[in-house]
Amino acid sequence: MDSIAPRVLILGGTSEARALAAELVDRDVAVTSSLAGRVAEPRLPKGDIRVGGFGGPEGLARWLADHRVVAVVDATHPFAERISSSAAVAATSADVPVLRLERPGWSQGPGDDWHWADTLADAARMLPELGTRAFLTSGRQGLAEFAGLDMWMLARCVDPPEPPLPARLEVILSRGPYRVEDEADLLRRHRIDVLVTKDSGGAMTEAKLTAAREAGIPVIVVRRPPRPAMPRVDDVKSAVRWVVPHMNGHPHDSPSGSSR
Repeated sequence: MDSIAPRVLILGGTSEARALAAELVDRDVAVTSSLAGRVAEPRLPKGDIRVGGFGGPEGLARWLADHRVVAVVDATHPFAERISSSAAVAATSADVPVLRLERPGWSQGPGDDWHWADTLADAARMLPELGTRAFLTSGRQGLAEFAGLDMWMLARCVDPPEPPLPARLEVILSRGPYRVEDEADLLRRHRIDVLVTKDSGGAMTEAKLTAAREAGIPVIVVRRPPRPAMPRVDDVKSAVRWVVPHMNGHPHDSPSGSSR
């Protein structure tokens, strides 16, 4: 075990996860990034990479011990609930500190016509009251929730979705970032009158919200699910400041700028 270099485990393939991996590798920190494997051609981070699950919290706890992990950063997507729960349990079991790195959610501004939903199922129930031609940007895995609706829908996904799917569905395969002018053109060409999105946050896909505001289109926004209690930061620099002392054997109790 002593021959294995201490390392950081970063969970997730988000842009924040990739940026954190790059920062740490550039500081000569041993990093393993764990990707879920749900995207066919993910953007790969610097450092070591593993793909796939750990076998639940128990499997993750064993992996942490076997690979001499001294810190875990959960930088998964804001809607990736299962792995965050596993990380919290496994880190406690293995006595390894864990940090949540999560980008801020989007903020409603003047002119926005937002309708908040707790789940995708709630969003599907609200949809027919708000429009007849929907643009779904809530991910391919959630399209089944809309399968029972008799209305035209456009879905944008990175990879092709699998059934069950809405009967009147057109799919665009695409990956951000997107520009406001392109999003506005898409809304016009497809005569979209309602947008559905998750509160993912970040700049890569925010342009659709601006385009919807300018077009006067209502937006259904699905709230983020609750997360396990753990230290939290919302930017990569704060995560680096939390990680480095753990690598040096001088951890802080709480990250600078964290929220709980």
